[in-house]
Amino acid sequence: MQLKVVSDIRELSRVDWDALVPENAPPFLEWTWLSALETSGAVGRDSGWLPLHLACFEDHVLVAAMPVYAKTNSEGEFVFDWAWADAAPRFGVRYYPKLIAAVPFTPVTGPRVLVRDPAQKAMFTRVFAAALDELAREMKASSVHVLFPTEEEATLFEEAGWLHRKGIQFHFENQGYATFEDFLAHFPTKKRTQIRRERSQVARDGLTLEHITKESMTPELAGVMYELYLTTVDKFRWGRRYLNRPFFEIIARDFAGRLDWVLAKRGSEVVAGAFNAKKGDRLYGRYWGAFEEVKFLHFNVCYYEGVEQCLREKLAVFEPGAGGEHKRARGFLPTVTHSVHRIYSPRFSAAIADFVEREGESVDRVVREEREAFYGEGKE
Repeated sequence: MQLKVVSDIRELSRVDWDALVPENAPPFLEWTWLSALETSGAVGRDSGWLPLHLACFEDHVLVAAMPVYAKTNSEGEFVFDWAWADAAPRFGVRYYPKLIAAVPFTPVTGPRVLVRDPAQKAMFTRVFAAALDELAREMKASSVHVLFPTEEEATLFEEAGWLHRKGIQFHFENQGYATFEDFLAHFPTKKRTQIRRERSQVARDGLTLEHITKESMTPELAGVMYELYLTTVDKFRWGRRYLNRPFFEIIARDFAGRLDWVLAKRGSEVVAGAFNAKKGDRLYGRYWGAFEEVKFLHFNVCYYEGVEQCLREKLAVFEPGAGGEHKRARGFLPTVTHSVHRIYSPRFSAAIADFVEREGESVDRVVREEREAFYGEGKE
């Protein structure tokens, strides 16, 4: 068995890599998505994400892999460790560089240890944990962070001595609703009335919603979606242009079978849009943008249309991305996310361990209470 560090995913074949990705895993783990990030330059030395993927071969056959990056900043990770970076000097720690095992700019839970044989998952998790330790020593990295792994993987790393951190996302879970009104039955009367009013606003503003899938995907639409993406990231102080136009063009060409974009249009004019992807029984919302401010349009394009699609296509879950304030009020349920962390300074690690333990208890309580409240609501 041979373990290699691969600095360009294109050194590995698409067929070999994708053979490791489970059928029920998010599409963002597939070779085409990861390759598009590197080919476009969205990921690379200038971005603060340097690919250092782990690849394990047996008799020259790729049997396990892990997407890994050296980081010189904390941009685009969505498991926020800014406070850790700020505190590190007080413990005599230079925080950067660090190692990250994740999909760049993508806060979506999925396997991080990819294996050809599922029976070898635990074994390769131990192999890669040791390999990450060795790679970190060579780089003089302060720490290693595995972001948005499955709960099973988080447990395996925790058993190996890593710190286990929990977070929250808000997802729509299809409970077999026949109609949107069935879904609304969980809400008190006032909330149901508000959501109906928000949904009807699209028609009152003379807009229509259109889905763009593989059959209608064009380079021109890729450019439109990129411009929509910029309207959001350029609007907010925390926004960053992580992605570029070449990335959108490559994805529209090579990944179109996984894409399901939603455009809000006034006649033939595009007003707003959402970059969604779909695989198996899950829908994933990634980016949103609008060329003009229209009342309630964000909720309709990014939330309600996704819920409607889940009902129409009998999808089980809609993951609309990070953040929660607006999602919570519209019936998206809190869901626990996971990350695991290896901090090499004993004193610094002990301080972070105390923090993540208290944070995890809070997360568990919030998720439990909010789910109980949602299913306890309904018609008065």
